[in-house]
Amino acid sequence: MRRRVINFFQIGSLVMLLVAVALLAAITTMHFAIHGAEVQVPALKGMTVAEARSQTSGMGLNLEVDNRYYSGDVAAGHILSQSPEPGAVVRREWRVRVSESLGPQKVEVPQAVGQEDRVAALRLRHVGLEVGDTAKLPWTGASDGTVIAQDPPAHAKGIASPKINLLVAAASDESPDGYVMPDLSGLLVVTAQAELSSVGIQSATDFVDVPVAPIGSDLTPPKLPVKPGAVIAQQPPAGARVDRSTEIKLTVAK
Repeated sequence: MRRRVINFFQIGSLVMLLVAVALLAAITTMHFAIHGAEVQVPALKGMTVAEARSQTSGMGLNLEVDNRYYSGDVAAGHILSQSPEPGAVVRREWRVRVSESLGPQKVEVPQAVGQEDRVAALRLRHVGLEVGDTAKLPWTGASDGTVIAQDPPAHAKGIASPKINLLVAAASDESPDGYVMPDLSGLLVVTAQAELSSVGIQSATDFVDVPVAPIGSDLTPPKLPVKPGAVIAQQPPAGARVDRSTEIKLTVAK
């Protein structure tokens, strides 16, 4: 009887040992399955797109050129920035987005204002530029489809992107789908807010202290003081495309 009890406990201990080994093996397998599917994002800045694509492809990652910008520091065809950042741990098949350098700006921005929008688009593409955002605004001073504003303006230097945003005249009875941000600097905040509210755009204000301007000297004329309540900065800047979903941030002198 005693021998049977001992044998029973020996068998039970053996079964428990086998179960523990099986659990440990399962946990180890799961660990390698999870972490084996993870990779560390490499540093791609400065590589050519072809080099970066080759490296990420070998690691099981997908490379996508998200944007292209002019750069005086990074040669054309090389990578300017990336997301996720180098060193980030991601799963295989993750999409790595990069921006590609176009090198220094070598094309002059043509004049699009006054042209029919399709003609302006063709002229931009002819010099290697792209049409960015296009907004329409009811405008009695120009025929329907005529470009009435552009950003960046004609002959602009040092632009960041090859995309030119256009504001196009629409029929007077058509609802606008966007506006060109006006320059509100110097206006009293109540006037600026009223101007924005008249087209349904909301604004937020940030009041800041403004130092008193120096009196000046014989060579430099004195600067006029900033009026309390006057707008001294705005975001987005003048000339940017905005719509009714855009909240304008106004910096106002106390």
